[in-house]
Amino acid sequence: MMKKLLFILNPRSGKGQIKNNLLGIVDTFIKNNYETTLHITQDILDAKNKVISDGEKYNLIVCSGGDGTLNETLSGIMEAGLDIPLGYIPAGSTNDFAASLRLPKNMHKAAEIATGEKTFLCDVGMFNDRYFAYVAAFGAFTEVSYATPQQMKNVLGHPAYIIEGIKKLTSIKSAKISVRYDGNIIEGDFIYGMITNSISVGGFKKLVGKSVYMDDGLFEVTLIRRPKNPLELQEIMAAILMEEMTSNNMYTFKASELEIHSPEEVPWVLDGEYGGVPKQIIIRNLHQAIKIMHI
Repeated sequence: MMKKLLFILNPRSGKGQIKNNLLGIVDTFIKNNYETTLHITQDILDAKNKVISDGEKYNLIVCSGGDGTLNETLSGIMEAGLDIPLGYIPAGSTNDFAASLRLPKNMHKAAEIATGEKTFLCDVGMFNDRYFAYVAAFGAFTEVSYATPQQMKNVLGHPAYIIEGIKKLTSIKSAKISVRYDGNIIEGDFIYGMITNSISVGGFKKLVGKSVYMDDGLFEVTLIRRPKNPLELQEIMAAILMEEMTSNNMYTFKASELEIHSPEEVPWVLDGEYGGVPKQIIIRNLHQAIKIMHI
């Protein structure tokens, strides 16, 4: 008897390569004994709502798209309390999460893994009452992923984020925040901050620190203070481009839970999508909370 698979895809992600690979992917699913239901996303939150309403009918949920599609599908599984594995076929511009899990860029190979036998118990981030797969961030680079036009992302891929990010550094607005973790407090004006569960962010592999494990119950945290002068700004830019977090204006540490407070509204991004402007935030690591189909 065939098992049931829900395949959620965003045809607009990346360079639209899913369109040329769709028949082969579905063929792989069927050959691996999955009766496949295809759901093409039409709008924001469509993937999440589909999983919440119909997810329990399936043995496996697979999504294909960029970080936004991944975030919505994962959020749907978490909100619905489903104990169903998630397969991922990356089709976005940077695909940090997929790269961290060593999932292949080749869609047919990724489809084989998505319908294979191995799973990986992966940590999930909780940002107040929302979920994220691998990054919650604010500041200089955070507007980049949702402000970079889709056409630019499709043509340039990863360099699009770099180009926009460097532009943002020339007009930085800092955020006054307080971060509490494990009995420690860090306060000040920061131009950037990220809480990650990923080996790379924005394609950069060394910004998140060393010894990164996606199932250890810990986030990697990076905070960058506002530079006091052009020399400090140059030092920060050089550290980012060289992927060496050595500047005196940078904090890096690991934590399973953080409380973040700000007297002003600070825009956040969750997995590359707009995360709102909360003044008080609790970020928690949900240890090994979801099964990801893995190599």
